[in-house]
Amino acid sequence: MKAKEVPQEDSILEGNRRACYAQDETGKYVVVPSRGWEVEKIINAQTHVEIDRSIEEARQEVMNGAASPLLYHMRSRQMTVSLLAATAGVWSWRVKRHLKPGPFASLDGAMLGRYAEALGISVEELNTVPAEPGAKRTP
Repeated sequence: MKAKEVPQEDSILEGNRRACYAQDETGKYVVVPSRGWEVEKIINAQTHVEIDRSIEEARQEVMNGAASPLLYHMRSRQMTVSLLAATAGVWSWRVKRHLKPGPFASLDGAMLGRYAEALGISVEELNTVPAEPGAKRTP
């Protein structure tokens, strides 16, 4: 992309700018400030809808007794089993097991503490999920 073609549309940057690489008139790559691109705004909005759907699906599974609260908190922080396992210092197969209500209910305080710390929440919060859909989630 040429430096003069770098998008300067409204986007998720909310008036801020970011650096983009583009070619100048001589063909060299230079850093060009950009206000963003409308396409970014659309794609990010669609992505957030999908993330919220996945979180709500996890909340429903917990409410229906099909999953442990760990699934909800893992999804609300956009973590995978592998990422949570690595962050908590637990084997992936154990995280998968703890996503089930029975094994999760039998966890001791130390293991709950490891998960809570990895997720950036308290142990009390780890054991619950919001009663209402769309409740504020923490990043």
